[in-house]
Amino acid sequence: MTKILGVITARGGSKGIPKKNIKLLGGKPLIAYTIAIAKKSKLLSDLIVSTDSEEIADVCRQCGVEVPFLRPAELATDEAGHLAVVQHVLKFMEEAKKTKYDYAVILQPTSPFRTIDDIDGTIKKALENQADSAVGLVESAISPAKFKKLEGDKVLPYCMEEPEGIRRQDLPKAYKRSGAVYVCKRDVIVDQGRLFGSFVVGYVVPAERSIDIDTEYDWALAEYMHKKLEAQGFFEGYFD
Repeated sequence: MTKILGVITARGGSKGIPKKNIKLLGGKPLIAYTIAIAKKSKLLSDLIVSTDSEEIADVCRQCGVEVPFLRPAELATDEAGHLAVVQHVLKFMEEAKKTKYDYAVILQPTSPFRTIDDIDGTIKKALENQADSAVGLVESAISPAKFKKLEGDKVLPYCMEEPEGIRRQDLPKAYKRSGAVYVCKRDVIVDQGRLFGSFVVGYVVPAERSIDIDTEYDWALAEYMHKKLEAQGFFEGYFD
């Protein structure tokens, strides 16, 4: 049986939005959305939160998720990346559980509108393709053909020509990582010291579920989208 560890990463320090991970969105702490939907996954073997903040840890425990340690200070800086954080989590959990995981799934609290299908669908993409990793993707609003660069005053294509007079809908599509789900093979993380590896597959989600909160503008957009999704019944059963 494939063993998959779900890791919700929640650093305490947030310069852009103070206490962002536990700030109330729609009356609930931001991180509660990620916890609630991750607990519904049928594919995660274990689920924990990695945080350096006791305040965040208390909120997470109230939401019914395990916080087995407080993250070391050197993994809670602005410079600390996800790779070192997940390596630490895997080492701790494999020693504690006396097991070896096949994949780690990184879930960031800053993407509150993912669904259970987004999590399990991305995991299935990795398993079905025996990929090094799978990531949530969202279609970019701007085609790569629209991007330009300047050499002096001369405008040149950044990566590809933009055919003159072409309709927007006929331009090549591009995708960016949504930030909601990262599925990473354990051996790539531990043995190769990489998150994504060489073979990455993608799971596409719609833009309305792909808000990744980093700035005050993002937060305002999330509040607007929360009201819209709530009116559509999106959150019915979400926190059951």
